[in-house]
Amino acid sequence: MSEPETGPLSGRRAQAARNDTRILDAAREVFLADPDAPVSAVAARAGVGISALYRRYPGKQDLLRALASDGLARYIADLEDALSAEAPPWDAYVTCLHRVVEGGGQALAQRLAGTFAPTPELSRMAEQATRLADTLLDRVRESGDLRDDVSGADIVLLLETVMLVDLPGADRGVALRHRYLALLLQALHNPVEAPLPGVPARQEDLVARWRSRSDR
Repeated sequence: MSEPETGPLSGRRAQAARNDTRILDAAREVFLADPDAPVSAVAARAGVGISALYRRYPGKQDLLRALASDGLARYIADLEDALSAEAPPWDAYVTCLHRVVEGGGQALAQRLAGTFAPTPELSRMAEQATRLADTLLDRVRESGDLRDDVSGADIVLLLETVMLVDLPGADRGVALRHRYLALLLQALHNPVEAPLPGVPARQEDLVARWRSRSDR
């Protein structure tokens, strides 16, 4: 039996893993602000050479798919945790949304909609996330804590709006995102002051965003 590989090779692998984490973290920040930003902006934010980025992700589409997959996986995990929590429905929902905002994955997945061709696996993950989100929303609605004139698509778009807060500084506006989410949650929590104008956003509107921008 051959000995496990150690030394310089494991060091290279560790460095590659660190580079990959930096690239994905940087890409999350860059593309959340501007989905049309060039890959070079991601490399600059990550502090890696463009060749290192391309070794891991041969093209921008590959990087966008990896980001969308990572974002959906985070979102699904947050929803599953909320559905399995023993806390009251509203408390579990509040905790879940703060985790979603902290991770940024759900908002990023929506921001990337239409910028790349999704794989069947990404489509499956998106459908799973939608089912879980609908189940959680129904549970909170049945508890009577959630105002009844908002839709799941409304919540998705509100979270995306919160995630657009980005300021100079050490935390890049993280604290303010949670502050504004708390403000929105107060507006969503019954009893409410008055009904909302207009009609709720629809799930079909969100699905339509995943069509290629050139097809719109």
